[in-house]
Amino acid sequence: MEMDPGRPFETLHGSDVTSWVSVCPRGLWKVQRKQTHKGSPQTISGDACSSSYCPRLGSLCQVRVRLKAGPDEAESSGPENGSEGQSVQPDQRVTEMDVTAMPRCQDSVLQVPLGDWTTLRLGEGQCDITEACVEGMRVGEKCEIWISPVGNGSDVSAPHPTEENLPLFATVELKAFTPGKESWEMSPIEKCQWVKSHKETGGVRFRSGDVWGAADQYNRALKLLITLQGHFEEVEKKGQEQEAEEQRDTNTGDQLQQLPSANEFKTIKAELHSNMSLCQLKLNQPQRAKVSATKATHLEPGGAKAWYRMGQACQMLNELEEARQAFRKLLELQPESPSALKALKDIASREKEINAQLGIRLSKMFS
Repeated sequence: MEMDPGRPFETLHGSDVTSWVSVCPRGLWKVQRKQTHKGSPQTISGDACSSSYCPRLGSLCQVRVRLKAGPDEAESSGPENGSEGQSVQPDQRVTEMDVTAMPRCQDSVLQVPLGDWTTLRLGEGQCDITEACVEGMRVGEKCEIWISPVGNGSDVSAPHPTEENLPLFATVELKAFTPGKESWEMSPIEKCQWVKSHKETGGVRFRSGDVWGAADQYNRALKLLITLQGHFEEVEKKGQEQEAEEQRDTNTGDQLQQLPSANEFKTIKAELHSNMSLCQLKLNQPQRAKVSATKATHLEPGGAKAWYRMGQACQMLNELEEARQAFRKLLELQPESPSALKALKDIASREKEINAQLGIRLSKMFS
């Protein structure tokens, strides 16, 4: 995304400013990032190879985020965190025990404790803004970010207990991280574990009212499934017997794990598209919801929820005939479904209303 003219970061000098759109519980936000301090081309935690200069998927990252009053002001720890945080010693190793529990909340854009050193796992989507920053950072590096809402997609009227003013200015520091992997380096089992985690987290977020966050999790899962497509196509060709043999060769030790079958893979993908469709309906994005529901029904024609969401999206788009077909398909799957029957009645009423209005207009034209 190009920078807007006259924005505060244009007054800063040095490295180029990069920008992107990020997902937070209250909508979409534009983030502009400027590197202010170069770090070391080495990790200081774990046994990474010398080429692993930056965190990757699964890396445990020790970071600190502090608010600033403006682009030229010093950092503050934020209204709720008076501590400046404890310095991390160079020989300190980041472990699973250090991961910070950070529940998502609707009244925060940054989603991380301010002023304190925090350990997060890259790729989990706890805070899209912080993760996107540290993805390209090295140990000891610091960057400045400027965050502002995108159009009408963000609920800027919500209260800001920890972040009172918009736009927000902050600094992000990376102190340590453990090795991670790019998606192409991961085994199919590892990818499936991430997909399952994203899917479960998406459900938790949706139920808590964090629709944007849920959609982000489903999107992360679907991106990983794209990289698994070729594997499951090969599985279908080779057959179930060879699939079982491959899994025995892949899994070692006491923790025997199992990949889903090719049919289960399609079901998981269909469920993710259907869940994404529901999020898009809630976010008033009917065209996107229709596309997602269509993908779900193609993958899993017997998915009743996807057909219902397809019908809802078509209703919102005033595509009444397509909506009727979707709800009729739902009735084939679930005879006497109250939702489908009510929707079909609503469509019939809407069509009568449209025909009546058309009749009035025609009568005026020829009267």
